[in-house]
Amino acid sequence: MNVQRSSRVITLFNQSGGVGKTTLTMNLGYTLAQRGHRILLVDLDPQASLTTFMGIEPTELESTLYDALLGEVKLSIHPSIHDMDIAPTNINLSVAELELVSALNREARLKNALLPFNEYYNYILIDCPPSLGLLTVVGLTAATHILVPIETEFKSYFGTGLLLDTIARVRRHVNPELAFAGFVPMKFDGRRSQHTRTYSQMRQELKALSTVFPPVPDSTVFPDSAEERLPLSVFKPKHPAVKVFSEIASGLEKL
Repeated sequence: MNVQRSSRVITLFNQSGGVGKTTLTMNLGYTLAQRGHRILLVDLDPQASLTTFMGIEPTELESTLYDALLGEVKLSIHPSIHDMDIAPTNINLSVAELELVSALNREARLKNALLPFNEYYNYILIDCPPSLGLLTVVGLTAATHILVPIETEFKSYFGTGLLLDTIARVRRHVNPELAFAGFVPMKFDGRRSQHTRTYSQMRQELKALSTVFPPVPDSTVFPDSAEERLPLSVFKPKHPAVKVFSEIASGLEKL
């Protein structure tokens, strides 16, 4: 392995489901990989959507992230899928939350599993589950930065306070070095006045914490590209969201 500065370990987290977190993880990873960076994706969500999006059948896996967290064995990595590596998962991870409750040094299990790879990958992107449970704490403890996708709906944005409280607690108790990588408005439709108002509110209220990136447009192309197990840049390279992912990647390169 080539020696370099330690990885930027970026956890993508929102306690709400359906905001496009997994889509963002995969597409940012691919965009960064096309810029010459070594990328590891980590699927920390028992739903295994990222694993599936990357073309891996979760039920056929012999070793997953569960084994690294609970069995404390070496992290299983599948190499070179769309120029990225991935540590996949499956439904077995759903019981990890219960088993981790009584585990020693539970919050640092993922951080320790990633340590052997910190000098190799430029970016490690962790796709967290949409919850405020122990797996999310594990993901935030492992991270150097957090990137927050937020749907541009009032109801989704209204829950941001709870999200920020969770991050503050993690900083206070287990990871004081955790920094914001930014906020990404998701599923934006400029024709809808509520989306426009919510995006404006995000920019005003969150800019003191970190960068509020340009919004990712709402589009049926995302489930279509996921169905084909392809990053958007491969599936439809001229789609407007491709440029947005590039702008976000540029921001991550400045971390």
